[in-house]
Amino acid sequence: MRAPSLVLVALVGFVASATYDGYKVYKLVPQTEVQRAYLNSLAASPDFDFWSKIDRLGNPVTVMVSPRWQRRFEGHLKVNNIDYEVVIEDVESSIEAERKYHLSQPALKSGRISFTQYQRHSAINDYLTELVKQYPSIVSLENIGQSYQKRDMVVIRISTGSSNPAKPVIFVDAGIHAREWIAPATALYLINQLVENSANRYLIENIDWIILPSANPDGYEYSWTNDRLWRKTVSPGTLCNGCDPNRNFDFHWMETGASSWECSETYAGSRAFSEVETRNLRDYILKTPNIKAYLTLHSYGQYLLYPWGYGNVLPSNWRELDDLGQKVNDAIRAVSGTRYTVGSSTQVLYAAAGASDDWAMGVAGIDLVYTIELPGGGSYGFDLPASRIQGVVVETFEGFKVYADYVLNNRK
Repeated sequence: MRAPSLVLVALVGFVASATYDGYKVYKLVPQTEVQRAYLNSLAASPDFDFWSKIDRLGNPVTVMVSPRWQRRFEGHLKVNNIDYEVVIEDVESSIEAERKYHLSQPALKSGRISFTQYQRHSAINDYLTELVKQYPSIVSLENIGQSYQKRDMVVIRISTGSSNPAKPVIFVDAGIHAREWIAPATALYLINQLVENSANRYLIENIDWIILPSANPDGYEYSWTNDRLWRKTVSPGTLCNGCDPNRNFDFHWMETGASSWECSETYAGSRAFSEVETRNLRDYILKTPNIKAYLTLHSYGQYLLYPWGYGNVLPSNWRELDDLGQKVNDAIRAVSGTRYTVGSSTQVLYAAAGASDDWAMGVAGIDLVYTIELPGGGSYGFDLPASRIQGVVVETFEGFKVYADYVLNNRK
C-alpha cells in the first residue's frame, strides 16, 4: 500500500516522505477459514497493507488501513465476527518519532557501528570496508554487482583462511524487503560478533561465513528518504515502480502467493529475475562452492521457516530442518523468552512462490535453508524502535551459534 501523497520533510537525511497521516493499524484475531478468506480477499487492495501473516495457527493479524476505508472495514469486521483492536492510531506519528530519534543521535565516525540506531546503506558498506583494514587476516570483501541505481552490493567473507578448501560455508543475506530494518541490523551484529569479538573466534575456525547485509539497497534507501514502509525494489514500471524481490526468483515463479499487478506489494516482476539485485545474488551463490546453509533475514513475525513455500509439500529432509529449527528456537528463547514458530512457509503461513529460500534449495542445491522472520509487532511493526535493536540482535546471535554447530558437525 502506498500513501496518497508526498510531503516535504525539512530534516537532514529525509528528503520527500510519503505521509501516513490518519492511517491506522489494526490487530485482528481470525478464527475460521471464512474469516481468513475475507482478510485474504483484501490483500490486493492498495488500501490495506498486511504487516503480519494470515496464518493457519490462529495467530493475530496486523494490517494497516487507509483513512478512507477504516469505517467500512470496521463494519465488515463486525459483520464477520472478527475481533479487533486498533494498535496504532496514527502511523505517521510513529514514523515521525523514529525520524526524530535518528536525527537526534550523534553522527558516527565513518566505519564505526552502533546498535542503538539503524544504519544507512553507505554506512553499512563503510563499516565493512573498515573491518577489512582492521582485520585483513580474516575479512575480505567482494562487490557482487550494483543495484538498479548503481549502489554497490557488497558481501563480506569471514574466514581464518585455513588451507582446507572444503570448509563449509554459511551464507546469510538481509534486507531483501526494504522496510524490514531490523534484518540488516541483525546481519551487522552477526558480522560484528564474528569479527570483533575474540570470544567467538571458534565460530570461524572451521566455517566460512559469507554475509550480504543489504540485498535491496535502493529500496532500503528509499525507505529512509521517501517512504518508510516501502517494501520492493525501485525499478521503473508503467503504473507503479519496483517488484517484490522475494517473489522474483526463478523457482515455481508466479505460481502462487504472488501478484502479476505491478502495484501490488507482492508483484513478482515482469519475468523471473527481472531485477538486477536478485540476479546479482543468484550469480554469486551459484559460483560459490560448499554453501551448506542459507539463512535469509526478514521481519516481522517470529518464524523460522523452511521450504517449500510454493505449495503444500515438504522437502525430503523436512524432519531435519524442523528439528534444527526447534533447537534454534530453544537457544533464542533461553535469552529473554522470545518464541519462534517453526515450520514450512506453506504449512504455518501461506504459499509464496518465487522466494529466495525455495530457490536456494531447489536450484542452488543447499540443504539447510531458513527464512528467519525477526521480531517486531506490538505498537510498532516494521519501524521497530531503535531501543529494541540490541535485544533482538543479541538473542538472534544465539540462534546463529546453533546453526554453526550443526553445520560443523553434520555438513562436512
